[in-house]
Amino acid sequence: MPAAPCYACRQEAGFDSLPPRERIASDEHWRVVHDFNTALPGWLVLLPRRHVTAIHDLTDAEAAALGSWQVRLSRALREVTGCVKTYVVQFAEKEGFAHTHFHVIPRMPDLPPELRGPAVFDFLSRPEPDRVSPADADTLALTLRPYLAPTPQP
Repeated sequence: MPAAPCYACRQEAGFDSLPPRERIASDEHWRVVHDFNTALPGWLVLLPRRHVTAIHDLTDAEAAALGSWQVRLSRALREVTGCVKTYVVQFAEKEGFAHTHFHVIPRMPDLPPELRGPAVFDFLSRPEPDRVSPADADTLALTLRPYLAPTPQP
């Protein structure tokens, strides 16, 4: 962990006391959270549980689990939100948020064309009253959990 932990690492340090929206699902490599700054319900963020700032620094085990998580989250969002697809995006460039993370964003059937693709990030610049409330994010997190439970391997 870096000397001055990043936001994701500070949250990870208190994992056991995090609200449902900050620990929707997890395994030894990844943690799933609901974005705290969005006006779009179901905007999820997939974070490595250790500090990593570039995809090429993922371990083989983290990399192997990444694709499975992205597909599982997309399927769960489809079931819970009715989205027609998901956008999976990774930049990790914003000050204080260099910890590698993947946005898994539900693309709803009624999303206006001018908000599709990269323009969906407009949902992160909406005023506070328009954002998903912590209580609503917690409710959605608890609704998603059964869809993300590990499946037994044969």
